[in-house]
Amino acid sequence: MSGFENYPQELADLDREIRHYAAVCGVDLVNRHEVEACLRVHHEDWASDKARETLQGLLILRIKVETEMIEEGMMPPPLIPTPPQS
Repeated sequence: MSGFENYPQELADLDREIRHYAAVCGVDLVNRHEVEACLRVHHEDWASDKARETLQGLLILRIKVETEMIEEGMMPPPLIPTPPQS
């Protein structure tokens, strides 16, 4: 266990940061191709590349937390909630 004691709160905080850095990078998290392109392409200026690297690290951390939750028998909520169907 990683030391996360309150998975729902930890994921909520992590997701907020992921959404922030995705916005900084100009990436729509719903569009997998945009996310993959952002993570694959290194940027010329330091600030843009720093945001890309941070987003990548946060996404990796989320996967680790999700894995721990599943191992503990919990179901992690999706990063992008499914819109309600009309």
